[in-house]
Amino acid sequence: MDYYQIGQRIRKIRKAHKLSQDELASKVGISTTHMSHIETGNTKLSLPVLVDLADALQIRVDDLLFDSPRDSVSSTGDELQQLLDGCNAQQAKAILDIAKSAKTALEKYY
Repeated sequence: MDYYQIGQRIRKIRKAHKLSQDELASKVGISTTHMSHIETGNTKLSLPVLVDLADALQIRVDDLLFDSPRDSVSSTGDELQQLLDGCNAQQAKAILDIAKSAKTALEKYY
């Protein structure tokens, strides 16, 4: 198990959620120092802490363990919803129109 890579995934997702190490550590119930050591791969990660981190970041444990793209429709839908949450109504409508056009084009070729 590559603890450094797992730590880097945690860091990337934490930053995407605009959380500091201190904020995430607090949500998980660990020290900021321990959080730092996890992100740098300087400590082994226990299963309960891994599960708590995934829960706090609202992702699947698999997303922390593996560097593979999400492939389920539900997780893709979750990701699309997160994208839309940051949009105003006009932006959301534009994204919907683009998605519909992309789906139509993909159906012709796949």
